[in-house]
Amino acid sequence: MADVLEVNQMLANSYEPKRANRWVLDIDGIDAFTLKTAARPKITVGETKEINYINSIRYIRGGPAKWDAIAIELYDPISPSASQKVMEWVRLHHESLTGRDGYQSFFQKDIGLQLLDPVGAVVERWRGENGWIVDADFNTTALDYATSDPLSVSLTIQCDRWILEF
Repeated sequence: MADVLEVNQMLANSYEPKRANRWVLDIDGIDAFTLKTAARPKITVGETKEINYINSIRYIRGGPAKWDAIAIELYDPISPSASQKVMEWVRLHHESLTGRDGYQSFFQKDIGLQLLDPVGAVVERWRGENGWIVDADFNTTALDYATSDPLSVSLTIQCDRWILEF
């Protein structure tokens, strides 16, 4: 007669899922405590190509792998102002007063994303290389006399690559 496994025998005793509210994002010049939301990295591995052979189809990977941009939202305190910190980074990309653009080496930054366990130890670490601002939105929450919601700044950041260190 076959043995019947109980649920506690099938699951690991120390199972603890990673949580969406335990993370830290490191961007030079941006205060970590202003972060509200962030996305984990996403990669698309080339488009699929079909190879027809007699009466069947095989699939192969097509073009190069591409890392998608990530979305980040920051709370915008009065001091230190997240808007000012983001605008300082934007000015390294493009100075609106003069119309001059900056060299990539001036505005690209490495980005660190750490996921934490319940006691604050890092359990997953991503390193984004050569990140830069694709889009900065300083009005993610409409100005409205009828609400007292905190304002925020939204960023879209593109990195050349993301490396999962552990």
